[in-house]
Amino acid sequence: MTEPDDEKRQGGKTPHTPRQGGDKRPFEPRRDKSSRPDRGSRPERSGGQRPDRGGRPSSGGPGERRLWTKDGKPARNDKGAQRPERPPMTEEELRARELRSVRTRHDDPLIPDDVTPRDLDKVARNELKTLNKENADEVARHLVMTARLIDEDPELAHQHAVSASRRAGRIGVVRETLAITAYRTGDFALALRELRTYRRITGSNEQLALMIDSERGMERPERALEAGRSVERSTLSVPTQVSVAIAMSGARLDLGQTEAALTELEIPQLNPDVAYSYSPDLFDAYAEVLEELGHDAEAATWRERAQRADAALNGEADDEIEVFEVEDLEDEGLEIDDDDEENAAGGPVPSEED
Repeated sequence: MTEPDDEKRQGGKTPHTPRQGGDKRPFEPRRDKSSRPDRGSRPERSGGQRPDRGGRPSSGGPGERRLWTKDGKPARNDKGAQRPERPPMTEEELRARELRSVRTRHDDPLIPDDVTPRDLDKVARNELKTLNKENADEVARHLVMTARLIDEDPELAHQHAVSASRRAGRIGVVRETLAITAYRTGDFALALRELRTYRRITGSNEQLALMIDSERGMERPERALEAGRSVERSTLSVPTQVSVAIAMSGARLDLGQTEAALTELEIPQLNPDVAYSYSPDLFDAYAEVLEELGHDAEAATWRERAQRADAALNGEADDEIEVFEVEDLEDEGLEIDDDDEENAAGGPVPSEED
């Protein structure tokens, strides 16, 4: 029986144990003795040179320093052997890397000549100021087209959003727009990824409801609920709080938790006497859950309230519903007192009789 030491002397090899988990790593010369060839198998020297163990030629000449150590790594005290540092990535390279998986090939859709950067919302335009003017103008025009097309042609709107993202991938409003169009086209995985990027760039949770619905679109209602619980509701704006409540209610319905779905919607903003911008959607969602529970008469009442709230917001008079929007008061230059601020935050608006 051959002993292990004899086996090594006879050129035997120790079996190699593969790495677990399929991990890959850069090539490094092996240091264990079993991998070294015996003296008879070493390559002949040619011209006074031979390759070192890393496969790299030595300097060879007399009096010259070796550029590589025996283990194949650069000598620390040899500046000539240091690998050059990679220059910082340009804006174009960063944008290409961030959006590499969005689309391998993309042609910018045409933009009508009458579309100008000034057509974009002023707040959004301010975010583009970090770009050079030519690029910012082109991004703005794509965002304008996205807003125009999102309802009638979501696919084309998404193409414009992709074009904007390829030009300004590190701008929050651009990634937010791409997420919204991806959601509208049914690409929930892309929407969720872009929403997470948007949150990382801006630090904002104002698109939390869309993140919840994207998880629902991927048939992961449990993760949707986890996403909704991950943020303190009081830190969100009131319209976003309402949107999150509606999305959470939908996730409960996905799981068959109808009673819990109704509870999600029983929030202070569920006030039938006041019409806010979010009221019609909230009333409709509440009616839907009531129908699931078999409360058809009560559901019909809330459906009617949703219709009346929508009509009141569109300027149709309704003596029983009071419309209140902080934006309207600010636009008219009116002063908002403390009570009005409470009402704008979703609190009840006292009637004249009170």
